[in-house]
Amino acid sequence: QVQLVESGGGSVQSGGSLKLSCTVSGYPYVKYCFGWFRQPLGKEREGVATIHDDVKTSYTDSVKGRFTISQDNAKTLMFLEMNNLQPEDTAMYYCAANGLLFKTSPCSSQYKNWGPGTLVTVSS
Repeated sequence: QVQLVESGGGSVQSGGSLKLSCTVSGYPYVKYCFGWFRQPLGKEREGVATIHDDVKTSYTDSVKGRFTISQDNAKTLMFLEMNNLQPEDTAMYYCAANGLLFKTSPCSSQYKNWGPGTLVTVSS
């Protein structure tokens, strides 16, 4: 099992920046697949960014060039740096992770472990 806790959310004005952190604990898997998701109030959850195999990153189109996903070498922290925030970025942000027992195991798009979320509010 992997336990996740997000932090770093808050309220900013349009054009501002925030850096979200996700603390990872639990069983020490040899490989992790991480992702950030968000859910605006009254809307469906959407994927924001993923980091697989330590360096392979992907982003949804609306955040490309503004958001950066990263992790620390010990894989105990995962980050989402968000710049030039816009009101449409307002949402509850969740980190997600899968722990794998083998380095050669592929990452799945379905995440088993989720944090409770942190709220990001961007005002115009």
